Amino acid sequence: MSVVRITQTMLSKQSFNGLQTSMNRVAKVQEQLTTGRLINRPSDDPTGASSAMRIRSNVALREQYQRNATDAMGWLSQADSTLSSMGDQVRRAHEISLQGANSGSMGPDALRALATEVDQIREGMIDAANTRYLDRPVFGGVTNTGIAYDAAGKVNDPTAVTPTGVLRTVGDGAQVRVDVDARATFGDDSANDSVFDHLADLSAALKAGDQVAIEASIAKLDADGKRITTMQATVGARTNSVENAQGIAADGELTLRTALSEIENVDLAKATVDLNLQQVAYQAALGATARVIQPSLLDFLR
Repeated sequence: MSVVRITQTMLSKQSFNGLQTSMNRVAKVQEQLTTGRLINRPSDDPTGASSAMRIRSNVALREQYQRNATDAMGWLSQADSTLSSMGDQVRRAHEISLQGANSGSMGPDALRALATEVDQIREGMIDAANTRYLDRPVFGGVTNTGIAYDAAGKVNDPTAVTPTGVLRTVGDGAQVRVDVDARATFGDDSANDSVFDHLADLSAALKAGDQVAIEASIAKLDADGKRITTMQATVGARTNSVENAQGIAADGELTLRTALSEIENVDLAKATVDLNLQQVAYQAALGATARVIQPSLLDFLR
């Protein structure tokens, strides 16, 4: 039977190693309490650190969705208020066309006065069609220019009016168009069949006292008003979609942050108790080491 010889050096090394381990435990719990985090470096918990990185990536994505949704709401809100105002102006022009068609009660001077009002309405409509949000024309599509329509009521950049328009990603696989299709809203200016063309025609007809042309404007402006109302309803539907997506992104972010907290954050009460236990263990280790390491031969020779 072999006998293992225990030397004073071996006892000292083992005791010091034990003390160092105990001190490391105390230091680790102290660090957790100081930082409030269970994982301060990947080596603390490789699996937890990997999960935390994935969750943080998803949190950042949800935050971006919410920023996109906020931007989309700004675009759509601006478009909605503009369309509401323009709808009122078209209805007023429609009323003027009905007044002008009443040939028995309107003289040339009265018709010219109505024509002047129509001209003002048309100018206001063109200005409204150039409404911008963050220096981008709401009705300009993907254009880089500052306006959607020129002074003649024609689309300033026809190549910018695309089927998709300006999009914002507000969720996983969810994109919402935030601009408004100019020609779908105001009519085809390239064929001289837009609301701006109809207003110009009405003004000319009123000045000339052309009852046939005035009566023709009634139906055209009625259709223009309905088209603007339809587009306003479309904008409202997009707004609802963005609000829903924004809520989903916010709920998702909250869920992810809760999961991240469970992985990374310290339970202060538990960590405080653990620190006290580790400190007691360290003190006990110090006492045990003092008893185990007996006086050396040198001490006896003194």
